Amino acid sequence: MEGCCYHNGVGDSGNNPFKGHLQTIFLDRDGVLNEKMPEGRWVATWEEFHVLPGVPEAIARLNDAGLRVIVVSNQRGIALGMVSLADVEAIQLRFEDTLAEQGARVDAFYVCPHDRLECNCRKPLPGMFLQAQREFPEISASSSVMFGDSVADIEFGRRLGMLTVLIDGDADRQAPGIEDARKLADLRYASFTKAVDALLQSRNQ
Repeated sequence: MEGCCYHNGVGDSGNNPFKGHLQTIFLDRDGVLNEKMPEGRWVATWEEFHVLPGVPEAIARLNDAGLRVIVVSNQRGIALGMVSLADVEAIQLRFEDTLAEQGARVDAFYVCPHDRLECNCRKPLPGMFLQAQREFPEISASSSVMFGDSVADIEFGRRLGMLTVLIDGDADRQAPGIEDARKLADLRYASFTKAVDALLQSRNQ
């Protein structure tokens, strides 16, 4: 596998936590946008990809607010032979169709297909952010927010200087290290949709 990530470009707190000039929303995929598989398993087919309630509508609201939406996803299952890059591509295309039905889109989708210690793009390392920045030079960490459900997601955002939002999600599907993620995250919400509600409400204040 080459050292570059795969990319597919596609068309509870007060005091205003989402302060500043916000431009870009970085999102993890599994556990934020779709139901997370049990630990040690990966989503390999569209039939296993269960979009969480309200996600397309929430992304459409981010689009309408003029925010860039970028998905950054570790997919170690590719390196382990549990899922193929073609599987991930096919799922993404179907997800795009689902989003389009609600007038929503993601602006770019980046995947790290590597195993641990094989690259600089596996979160919490910064490679997928740097890849996005090459495609969208106007991106800065200070005007970005990272939404994720794992300690790797939160560390990724913190190392770059982003505001970080932990999505607690399903207690039965939480990744190891969730307690560390809770301590590190700037904000926590039960779901992506609730986090988007808070973000948009804060921007309107």
